[in-house]
Amino acid sequence: MEHSEDFARAYAALVARAPENEIEPGLERIRRVMELMGDPQNSYRSIHIAGTNGKTTTARVAEAILMGAGLRVGRITSPHLHSPTERIAIDGDPISEADFVQAFEDVMPFVERVDQESLAAGGPRMTMFEVLTAMQFQAFATAPVDAAVIETGLGGTWDATNIIDSDVTVITSISLDHQEYLGDTIEEIAGEKAGILKPGAIAVLGAQKHPSAMDVLQEVAEERGITAAVEGEQIAVLDRVPGVGGQMLSVQGIAGRYDEVFLPLLGEHMASNALLAIAAAEAFLGGGDEPLNLELLREAAGSVTSPGRAEVVRQSPTIVVDAAHNPAGAEALVETVRENFRFTSVTGIVAVLQEKDVHEILSIFEPLMDTVVITQTSSPRAIPADRLSMIAEDVFGDEDRVIEAAHLPDAIQRAVDIAEAGGDSFGGIVAAGSVTLSAEVRQLLGRNGEV
Repeated sequence: MEHSEDFARAYAALVARAPENEIEPGLERIRRVMELMGDPQNSYRSIHIAGTNGKTTTARVAEAILMGAGLRVGRITSPHLHSPTERIAIDGDPISEADFVQAFEDVMPFVERVDQESLAAGGPRMTMFEVLTAMQFQAFATAPVDAAVIETGLGGTWDATNIIDSDVTVITSISLDHQEYLGDTIEEIAGEKAGILKPGAIAVLGAQKHPSAMDVLQEVAEERGITAAVEGEQIAVLDRVPGVGGQMLSVQGIAGRYDEVFLPLLGEHMASNALLAIAAAEAFLGGGDEPLNLELLREAAGSVTSPGRAEVVRQSPTIVVDAAHNPAGAEALVETVRENFRFTSVTGIVAVLQEKDVHEILSIFEPLMDTVVITQTSSPRAIPADRLSMIAEDVFGDEDRVIEAAHLPDAIQRAVDIAEAGGDSFGGIVAAGSVTLSAEVRQLLGRNGEV
């Protein structure tokens, strides 16, 4: 993508810091920066969202509802698909490159001071994610926004976003991911995610595949005297009917029941994400005591997009892209494809990053994909295609089902050729395995402007 010189310079300075997939535990640096800036993050109310999967979609649905209620809303999500500006959205749209640069310039004098203080004490410089978080909080205060919907980056307790005093906290589904930072067990990871639960804030807890995760969340909520709305107990998806381009939902929120709500997103997991967002909006707008206006909700839900998540980016043949980058995400994608598409055959395009559970991800994809085209993205963390294809051959058990194409454009063309080889049969293509793959397929197919 073409970028201005100022934007490229600012982003290069961010990237030169510790990357966002490497965290430096501790909130003292981000707290100090925000204190020096006058704590702009306290100038608006907020919804804080943590979890392993589903955070971004939940944030987008909540944002749409709050905007429908007449609020000016800021949204923080990560990672980005095509441009870092996507991480800072105001009124549903990414900020401009000029505003991104302005936010960078606003915070850098304070960041540099905190860097000096930290280095003098034997600590690290602020990380890329910490500086981005400061920029996001500052951009929202400058706008200004009435409300912010804030997605954590990694974890919860030590996530840089966790300096806010949120009005509502949401925790989506929890599974194993980022064990090098969050812990080796579901219980440890749940404990890290539970770090965003704040006394005085209403909590919305998504259903958990692992009962022990919910046990940890509810124990923390009880210890902190937090009122929690739990999926499957106080709130629920009562009914959903998959249809063309989405699904029709009936949901029970905290304060009301909402029927015939069309969500233009695919999959049971998306219905769950929407439910959590609806409950969060009820808690935010009316303390959980007042139901949402049904027409407002229907209009807001119907406007939601979630790029790169079970998204159809081409027809004839159908190409579905998904950011599934961990086993739980892979399972949700497989279920979604089987529920919503009547493919007579499926060709996969798969690229995975090095720190992921690649064997497990491929094992989940294997029953769905008749053939898999193994490739790699431009990410420096991408597993080389030759190495990934060897793992795929072991998982798929038949080297004829595995094709290696290191260059992504070639991989897409190979997949299209395979899908079209059946003549009248309805062959589909599923591209998944990393956020970067989802982004680069979208860009190659001309969808990078739709975020």
